[in-house]
Amino acid sequence: MGQREVWRFMSRFNAFKRTNIVLHHLRMSKHTDATEDVLLEKKGCAGVITLNRPKLLNTLTLNMIRQIYPQLKKWEQDPETFLIIIKGAGGKAFCAGGDIRVISEAEKANQKIAPVFFREEYILNNAIGSCQKPYVALLHGITMGGGVGLSVHGQFRVATEKCVFAMPETAIGLFPDVGGGYFLPRLQGKLGYFLALTGFRLKGRDVYKGIATHFVDSEKLGMLEEDLLALKSPSKEDVAAVLENYHTECKIDRDKSFTLEEHMDKINSCFSANTVEQIIENLQQDGSSFALEQLKVINKMSPTSLKITLRQLMEGSSKTLQEVLTMEYRLSQACVF
Repeated sequence: MGQREVWRFMSRFNAFKRTNIVLHHLRMSKHTDATEDVLLEKKGCAGVITLNRPKLLNTLTLNMIRQIYPQLKKWEQDPETFLIIIKGAGGKAFCAGGDIRVISEAEKANQKIAPVFFREEYILNNAIGSCQKPYVALLHGITMGGGVGLSVHGQFRVATEKCVFAMPETAIGLFPDVGGGYFLPRLQGKLGYFLALTGFRLKGRDVYKGIATHFVDSEKLGMLEEDLLALKSPSKEDVAAVLENYHTECKIDRDKSFTLEEHMDKINSCFSANTVEQIIENLQQDGSSFALEQLKVINKMSPTSLKITLRQLMEGSSKTLQEVLTMEYRLSQACVF
């Protein structure tokens, strides 16, 4: 067998191997028993969604999306379901984002699942944003990317001292999707633009600054859930009252100021520009240690992603969530292919 024939054989073997890997992931995603990737349970007055991939930081798969969406719509119409709770298993993460490994392996094997994944993920994000029942996301641990999309558009977002929030997409050649173009430009000043372009991580009580609606001691999270489930035919106001009670009682970092508070003037000034080039120039001219540190971070990001992200947020600032998600779907397909 000549060198060329060996090369052709190895190419076919590698393609076959990649295809088998993808098919394995797809077969694994079809299981529906109680040990699977997402648990959908009716408990008391609530429908409870548990992201159940703790070893993989509860990263989101297409199969999980396809289970959550129809159940969410059923609970929304069910007169015996008064609220919906979503949480992550394992204690380390709510959801660290979409499982891009499966998507990447599928693309290598010429299995085009990316268009389907993004489309159905964004449809779920919109359903959460328009859900007529109180929707409570318990943000304990890592909450990034796709995990933000499962939570931030709902009525209530409860963070703990172990919550780590970020939209890190500019580091991997993408943009802060799942409705990032909607909620990020609506944060205080230019905070959302800063978070989107730098991927800066908010931790603990800092997540309460525009992302979370409530902040609760992680040790009380189980009790909070029990109290919510024990409510009898609760209204939105009843749910809010329980959350507010736990929020008020939480003493962790109560007197701690927002980590970025002292830098907000610089953030508002430097990130108010309409071009990435001007933002970079603003940071250079500012010259402070904080500005130079952000400049160093931005210079490590994908230049194309930075430009797309800035335009995305500028456009999204005047659009509805549904309009933003439509825009982001088109952007996602342009970035992936």
